[in-house]
Amino acid sequence: MLPPPITAPDPRPTLDDPARTWLAEATARIASDPGAIRRLFPAARRRCGHARLDAHWTVDEAARAALLTALPLRGQTLADEVAGLYRHGDPAEQRAVLRALPLLDLGDLALPLVREALRGNDNSLIEAALGPYATEHLPAGEFRQAVLKCVFYEIPLGHVHGLTARADRELARMLADFAHERLVAGRDVPEDIRPVVRAFPGVIGEELQHAFTEES
Repeated sequence: MLPPPITAPDPRPTLDDPARTWLAEATARIASDPGAIRRLFPAARRRCGHARLDAHWTVDEAARAALLTALPLRGQTLADEVAGLYRHGDPAEQRAVLRALPLLDLGDLALPLVREALRGNDNSLIEAALGPYATEHLPAGEFRQAVLKCVFYEIPLGHVHGLTARADRELARMLADFAHERLVAGRDVPEDIRPVVRAFPGVIGEELQHAFTEES
C-alpha cells in the first residue's frame, strides 16, 4: 500500500441525500460557531457511515476532516480545539484528527498529539500519526524512533509517509542493529527494512553482508 496522500478524499459523492445535507449544514454551522464542532464531530460516524473510501480514508474520517477544515480558527486557538477533540474522542475520532493534521495550518502546534499517538500501542493510531504532518514536522530523532517502533509493532514501513525522503544513515544503522539482533536470535529479518538499510551500505557489517546481499 502506498503512503497516505496529503489531501483527503471528498466523501460527498458516496453519501446519501440526508447525510450530504447533514455534512453541508454541519460545516456551515462550524464556520459560524466553532464550538459546535464538539457536538458535531462525534456524530459524523453515525450520520455519514464508516465505509472505506480508499486505502487510507473511511467516510467518517473524510467527513470529520471536512468539519475540521471548516473551523475559522488559527494558531494556538485552533490547536487547542483540535487537541480537545482528540483527547476526548474515541479511537475513530482520534484517527480522523491525526489524518486531518496536514490539512490544517498548525505548524508544530499539533506535535503533542502525534507524540501521544506514538507513545501508545494502538497500531491504527501509530500509523495515522505517521502521515504527511509527521513527515514535515517530527524531529529527526523522534522520526527514527517512530520508524523503529513500527518495525517492532509489525506496521508495514510502506505505510510511513515520506520514509524514503527522511531515511538517513542513523536510521539505517538502527535498523541494521535490529536486523543483527533478529539474526542472532534465529529469526527472519523483515523484508521492508532491507531497502532502507541497503541505501546506506556502510552500516552493513560483515555479520549482515549475507542477509542484505542475498536475493529476497
